[in-house]
Amino acid sequence: MGIFGGHPQRPPGPRTDAELLAAHVAGDRYAFEELFHRHHRQLYRLAHLTSRDPDDAADALQDAMLAAHRTARTFRQDCAVSSWLYRIVVNACLDRLRRNKTRAWDVLDDESAGAFDPTGHVDTAIVVERALLCLPVEQRAAVVAVDMQGFSVAETARMLGVPEGTVKSRCSRARTKLAAALDCFAAVD
Repeated sequence: MGIFGGHPQRPPGPRTDAELLAAHVAGDRYAFEELFHRHHRQLYRLAHLTSRDPDDAADALQDAMLAAHRTARTFRQDCAVSSWLYRIVVNACLDRLRRNKTRAWDVLDDESAGAFDPTGHVDTAIVVERALLCLPVEQRAAVVAVDMQGFSVAETARMLGVPEGTVKSRCSRARTKLAAALDCFAAVD
């Protein structure tokens, strides 16, 4: 109880992700919006890396956030809220990719590798992103989660719904393919 018999006030400052999600479940109309805006940039980047298309990424992110909004009551608090959101976004992207199987996949071959001119003024981030987009979606999701987002193998396995060994092998294969795709940078020093 507070000094005057009311409930004690929460210390000023931003609410944690878990507090925002709990507030949303309790009926706070703005809590989920705050949570979404806090993670929007990272979640969109993840969706774009997974989907390979900005429009599909935006649609998948919207689908994921609607699903998270509706199912917030089912959050079990056995992982971080950000991990839960990450898993929902990855699953939404994978669902969208499965529905759009008619889309042709680009394969990194000798012809497309020539597009990466290491002697020009090439933005390394763009080249790495393009190499990531050439990976199979399962490998890309695993390597992005572990190597770029900093999730552990165990967290990534839970998010993707696969065994830890599968995450390790997907990451290993992805790293091998990325190393081969980015080999042109080894010659530039």
